[in-house]
Amino acid sequence: MSLQAFFLIILAGLIHSGWNIVAKKAGGDARFSLYTSICNAIIWLPLGWWLGKDVVPTWGWMEWIFVTASAVLHVFYFVVLLRGYRVADLTVVYPLARGSGPLISSLVAITFLGEHLSILGAAGIAGVVIGVFLIAGGPRMIIAIRDGKDAEARQRVLSGLYYGLLTGLFIAGYTVVDSYAVKVLLMSPILVDYVGNLIRLVILAPLAVQDWGETKRLWRVQWRYAAIVALFSPIAYVLVLYAVQTAPISHVAPAREVSMLFAALIGGKLLGEGDRALRITGAIMIALGVTALGLG
Repeated sequence: MSLQAFFLIILAGLIHSGWNIVAKKAGGDARFSLYTSICNAIIWLPLGWWLGKDVVPTWGWMEWIFVTASAVLHVFYFVVLLRGYRVADLTVVYPLARGSGPLISSLVAITFLGEHLSILGAAGIAGVVIGVFLIAGGPRMIIAIRDGKDAEARQRVLSGLYYGLLTGLFIAGYTVVDSYAVKVLLMSPILVDYVGNLIRLVILAPLAVQDWGETKRLWRVQWRYAAIVALFSPIAYVLVLYAVQTAPISHVAPAREVSMLFAALIGGKLLGEGDRALRITGAIMIALGVTALGLG
């Protein structure tokens, strides 16, 4: 992995952890993803128009298939993630989602896209996986599942496992789709994200009319959170797509988990979810794993 790709991933990880904490604090339902798409379309319109006015009309059916598939997968990803944040701790849902998704996408890249992984790279992935387990609660998470005394705590952990792993599946899906789009089809990372968001906006629009009164009420409460997520989320993801152009998916995807280092240090304190020592240990394991991937 090049030094440039490595630093792009580090920066993306810092931004990614920040907007996820904002999304968690918003406490929104599927309509929050709609509000985010609206803000995204407005904030990034000048750049999207400038880059896309001459390029998008030249896209063929392959480009549209991939950008549409990406949009659909991102919708499922964000809606499931928000649901997980409402019923479980961020420090369970977030690491499981961020850990399982890249692991799956790395396996797909190695198995089907012909990528190769060195011994040091494999050790790096192992470090990331162990770190994910520790940040998600480690032994405490297993004890909470097996202990039937605190039913509420057990249910929160089980919900976190379910929504975290399901989110990870969608992350793996859009990671492979988008990486193929920018590496093989040579599509602009910025246009993949922006045009994909416009498609997401069309998909999510019916949510607004299901309960118009509630939609307006939630908008007044959540639009500031949505605007922050819409501003920073595309930056983080586009940086990753630029990194993918010059580095293997099987290296970039796990290296993105450096975001959990920041989430463990920031999110646990801000959201009061406890076990900071265990989560910091997990973050260190992830940092070591990401470094090994960078060197491998």
